[in-house]
Amino acid sequence: MKIAAVIAEYNPFHNGHLYQLNFIRDRLNADRIIVLMSGDFVQRGEPAVIDKYRRCEMALIGGADLVLELPSYFALGSAEYFAKGAVSLLDKLGVVDMLHFGSECGDIDTLLKCARFLATEPPTYKEALNFFLKQGFSFPTARSKAFEKCSGLDKRILSGANNSLAIEYIKALLQRKSSIVPMTFKRSGEKYSSDKLISGKFASANAIRRSLFDIYCQKSAYESVNFLKEFVPEYVFKCLTPDSSSDENMLMFADDFSYLLHYRLLNEQLADFQNDTGRKPYYDVNDTLANTIFNKLPHFTSFSKFALSCKSKNITYSHISRGLMHIILGMTQENADLLKESDYSQYARVLGFSDRGKDILKSIKANSSIPIITKPSKALKELDGISLISFKNDIHVTNIYNSVRLQKMTLMSQNRVSRTMPHELTRKLIKINS
Repeated sequence: MKIAAVIAEYNPFHNGHLYQLNFIRDRLNADRIIVLMSGDFVQRGEPAVIDKYRRCEMALIGGADLVLELPSYFALGSAEYFAKGAVSLLDKLGVVDMLHFGSECGDIDTLLKCARFLATEPPTYKEALNFFLKQGFSFPTARSKAFEKCSGLDKRILSGANNSLAIEYIKALLQRKSSIVPMTFKRSGEKYSSDKLISGKFASANAIRRSLFDIYCQKSAYESVNFLKEFVPEYVFKCLTPDSSSDENMLMFADDFSYLLHYRLLNEQLADFQNDTGRKPYYDVNDTLANTIFNKLPHFTSFSKFALSCKSKNITYSHISRGLMHIILGMTQENADLLKESDYSQYARVLGFSDRGKDILKSIKANSSIPIITKPSKALKELDGISLISFKNDIHVTNIYNSVRLQKMTLMSQNRVSRTMPHELTRKLIKINS
């Protein structure tokens, strides 16, 4: 049985994602497809627009056979940490034959050359990287400059968001000496970061999210979401119209967490973020960002505007957004470091599967070197150490997501109907017929 894996956010699931799953099954002749998906918070440092259970269902309807959740410390990490966490999990399953991903260049040989160079990090490269960082460039820019100077390869290969993530996947596979074969195809349609929706082309998830934000948060000129029908499968489109009388359709955005962020920051002291206090600072919040946060705090208005106000030449919006979300969720640098020292992913949690996915699950349980979680309450009793800390954090962050979502539904409900928040320990696996 030939098993392919995809690492995804599906935020939201769109026609490009559907095309990839069909391509893997029809063109690469994969017998089964595993999707490793971020949970309720994603790598850009934002909440997923649609909760993880409905996105899991979308993936299964779209052609995935088994959906696993990427632990939150990796889902909310930098590109390198995200990739290493994801690849380590897939590698430890013991059944994955290939990892498939899109890229702007579409050439696996070129990506392999870049990954091999960056994986070895020769001394000349490290020196150049430190030089450009000291010049005040952000890490992505400094890395790009050092890469071109020392590798002899075109730095533009690093400019594409999909290329960069693809290289990190390959690096992680090389460093693990994994038997998983990396495979890519050229990404079609608009760029990953594009905020434009062009008829007749695959739209980026970013463009779809931006349109949804404009409609529901900015009250744009669009009368409805009907124009999105061209870019997403029908079963996804049905989830893009919030219904105040239902717990199902409620879209989430970073600014829904504004009050919670402001409250958390008001309860912190700058000293709490410093290394010399004996307390590890929040994950991805270094001294520079901490000082910026507290200097800008008196002018706080919303999550997104505050993150933008903290942006500078040497710190990106995504880095800031992740740091702020780590503060909200109580995620520490100490735990992130412990996971790294413990070889990253410590377990694989199942979100859902199709009839076709049952045999994969059986094979994984027979070959995996890490626990496979299908019952969260049972896992809380069986895990220990950093594994338990990480899993408890997964439960915690989803409960926070659900709490803010419930508050939003209550505020938007015309009759203010009282609702009960679903708890992670009581949620059932998503199962569909193939």
